[in-house]
Amino acid sequence: MGKIQNTNTKRIKIKALMLLATAVVFLPGSAVASLASEESDVRAVVQQVFQQLQSRNYGSVYDSLPSSSRTRMTRDGFIRALGRAQDRYVLDRINIGAVRVAGNIAVADTELYGRVSSPFPAEGKIVVQQYLVREGGKWRVATGDTGTINKFLKTNPAFARKFPIRQPKVFVKQGDQWIEFNRKR
Repeated sequence: MGKIQNTNTKRIKIKALMLLATAVVFLPGSAVASLASEESDVRAVVQQVFQQLQSRNYGSVYDSLPSSSRTRMTRDGFIRALGRAQDRYVLDRINIGAVRVAGNIAVADTELYGRVSSPFPAEGKIVVQQYLVREGGKWRVATGDTGTINKFLKTNPAFARKFPIRQPKVFVKQGDQWIEFNRKR
């Protein structure tokens, strides 16, 4: 009887090890693929909104905002506000760096390049974290909407500690160097 019990115990241990090995091989891969897919989705939304800004399609930019942002400003008011600024700058390109996703919030490190015509002509760069929130299965750009961002960060304190809101930094090119623009000077 002891020999049969010992054999059954070995079989159970072998099955458990096989299940564990299967989980180790397949689950992390699917989790990594899922995370990579989410990061790719976030990148695509950030790129799409940049292209909408670049082509001055401000109505589509408005549609990409979270509902809390859209309730604070009308579509027409948003379009007019961005339209008034259109003669002061031209967006050239965007570099999207690291993207991090945690549940329904994401952050993408970006550098926006363009040219400014007012208050003085210059080549410019803005280094900014683009925050996105997921609503109804879609990523929405919440950059600049600290109320919405803070609400989501409160529900995910670990993410908030790792990626706190950083103020955008504006740089102006002088010669071959980027000099941080400080309004206080």
